[in-house]
Amino acid sequence: MKKYDAVIVGGCASGIAAAITAKKCNPKLNIVIIEKLPRLGKKILATGNGRCNLTNLGAEASDYKNPAFVRMVFEKYPPEKVVDFFGSMGLLTYEDSEDRVYPRSNMASSVLDTLRYEIDGLGIEVICDMPVTQIKKQGDGFCVNGEFFCKKLVIATGGKSSPSQGSDGSGYVLAKQLGHTVTRLYPALVPLTVRDNVKPLKGIRARNVELSLRAEQIIKKTKGELLFTENGLSGIAAMELASVAEESLESVKCKTFTDVDFLPEMSSEELVQYLLNVKKVKGYCDCDMLFAGVLPKQIGIEICKAEKLYSQNKKISQFTHSDILKVAEKAKKFTFEISGTKGFANAQVTSGGVTVSEINGLTMESKLCSGLFLVGEIVDVDAGCGGYNLQWAFASGMLAGENI
Repeated sequence: MKKYDAVIVGGCASGIAAAITAKKCNPKLNIVIIEKLPRLGKKILATGNGRCNLTNLGAEASDYKNPAFVRMVFEKYPPEKVVDFFGSMGLLTYEDSEDRVYPRSNMASSVLDTLRYEIDGLGIEVICDMPVTQIKKQGDGFCVNGEFFCKKLVIATGGKSSPSQGSDGSGYVLAKQLGHTVTRLYPALVPLTVRDNVKPLKGIRARNVELSLRAEQIIKKTKGELLFTENGLSGIAAMELASVAEESLESVKCKTFTDVDFLPEMSSEELVQYLLNVKKVKGYCDCDMLFAGVLPKQIGIEICKAEKLYSQNKKISQFTHSDILKVAEKAKKFTFEISGTKGFANAQVTSGGVTVSEINGLTMESKLCSGLFLVGEIVDVDAGCGGYNLQWAFASGMLAGENI
């Protein structure tokens, strides 16, 4: 049986950060990363639309599920420390107007290459194409797959989201083998599916909309881009509702809806006045053009159709004052009934995981099993789009690495 000081199970963001930080803190440590896929870091390449939004300088504990736990980690490893972590390895970064941090090259491959070269340079062993299926506590250490023994063990396998990129939920099985509790799991940052016919809007984007998820009352609000798919809603605004929508559909005994405000920057009164002015100056135009100055044309058409006020030859001048009030109200509250989500196969993140009450937030070490560390997405911590989840992955991994 081969012996190591530390075995890292999972070779993506949190696991790699843990290995590198541990080796830098103590170069004498004998560390191995075990990865089930043929290469390390596949999921990193898919983040940020291939650009790798590696952190967000505005990330705070309050942006996350279980904020009190996250706060302990971020006090030691805030976003600036993650930027410094990459800077120390020679990766230059920049931040955009929303504090999202990207590699200067705008390529996720630069982030992964930087991490891989650092692993090689530090002499960290890597074993790929090896799924870890069994971990047993053995004396003062752990036996992994019956082949490896280590004093310290890090589970950094990710959640259940995007299984094609390695996160298939196997890490939860390993955590349970070592006595941990796993909460109910939901796909997060994933498109919603709806019962309504949205095919006429397929491919249409609406920027800066506000979505309100409700069942018996409003559960959550989001703001951002909305993208219509063949059978549902995508884009940041919709995807950030996904885990809450799934939970609502499962636990609430009534229907779940999302109300879309296509023009949140305008009050209802302002929108009515705008549309009355359009009628005044563009009354000769087809009704297709009623909302064309503020919304994609097809969305305006669907708003009119929803109020049964659309016909091909109808002119804007034919809209009565009452008609204008109706379409304005519909533009401010266009309702879709949620049927579900596109599931874990299409999700960017998993909501749920190993319960945080069983982990020491100052070290990321298990409170139940000495020498075991749990990091990244496998823990019951998640947040919205914009670099927040990678910030958590790197920060939790670095904190565990320091304490190995």
